[in-house]
Amino acid sequence: MHAKPVLFSGMSEHRNESTTVEEFHPAGEEVQSDSEGGAMAQESPKNSAAEIPVTSNGQLEDSHEHSFNRDLKRSLPVGLGLSETKITSHGFDSTKEGVVEAGPFPGKGGRAQQKSGPVVLADEVKNPAMEKLELVRKWSLNTYKCTRQIISEKLGRGSRTVDLELEAQIDILRDNKKKYENILKLAQTLSTQLFQMVHTQRQLGDAFADLSLKSLELHEEFGYNADTQKLLAKNGETLLGAINFFIANVNTLVNKTIEDTLLTVKQYESARIEYDAYRTDLEELNLGPRDANTLPKIEQSQQLFQVHKEKYDKMRNDVSIKLKFLEENKVKVLHNQLVLFHNAIAAYFAGNQKQLEQTLKQFHIKLKTPGADAPSWLEEQ
Repeated sequence: MHAKPVLFSGMSEHRNESTTVEEFHPAGEEVQSDSEGGAMAQESPKNSAAEIPVTSNGQLEDSHEHSFNRDLKRSLPVGLGLSETKITSHGFDSTKEGVVEAGPFPGKGGRAQQKSGPVVLADEVKNPAMEKLELVRKWSLNTYKCTRQIISEKLGRGSRTVDLELEAQIDILRDNKKKYENILKLAQTLSTQLFQMVHTQRQLGDAFADLSLKSLELHEEFGYNADTQKLLAKNGETLLGAINFFIANVNTLVNKTIEDTLLTVKQYESARIEYDAYRTDLEELNLGPRDANTLPKIEQSQQLFQVHKEKYDKMRNDVSIKLKFLEENKVKVLHNQLVLFHNAIAAYFAGNQKQLEQTLKQFHIKLKTPGADAPSWLEEQ
């Protein structure tokens, strides 16, 4: 056995000296090969002198710290020189624990460390400008095809797909919409004129009532006429409420329900034009030669044709369903409104006030009292 030499550090007045495991190989020395480094690492525990710090009275400073340094030095892997690691333990008065500083191996034979960073694949990066440009290109091509199809149909050169039954229903719907709009316009005119008449009758009744109070010899005659005009004005307001209710429901039917169905019809017609445009392109390509250049175009055209065919079939089905529900809703709404309009007009001109009021109750129509919506003078304060 070889006795391990012990280095004693003397006492100093100004500072506590620390002991450092010195490197057996200089920092600038180059390591020739991995095998030489491994051999040096295996011989280093035997040839090195362990530095054990002691106190001024000759006692060991810390056995645990000495054991840690010794175990760390023995656990170094084969091939790793002592020049890679620097172990420092402070003196007795120091409050800091041992610090291990590790650095890269300075030799030429060592392996260089690779720097890691985010990896970006250029193929997966999508440019927003290129996407917008592609969308504009597709839109322009589709618009050109549809415009060409429309011009061809108007000139009688192109063929179009026609669903005779569906087209007939659409034509009837558009014709009925025009007729309903005319009825709505006339009903609004009647409402305006009736409102003016009711307003005139009310003023006339007030004038008769005033003269009834001032003319004693014609008191009864003016009074009869005042009561008659006020009754006509009251019945006119009731009839006006029924007519306005009729106008509101017909307006909803014409300008909302039917208009929504016609909007779906427009989408169906646009899908039909696109379908015919791509169908014409596919037919032209099929009539041409088939070679290595045209086969990819034919396949692409076939795919686009199939996409627009599915869209056309879907829109045609949607239009058929909406037309069916519209017809059912239209019959129900118009039936109630026409009964209301007839009963109200008949009761008014027959002078049957009770029947007129009963008609409004039947259809749950509430008349607005004149001035009811206006706030009172207390609410305005």
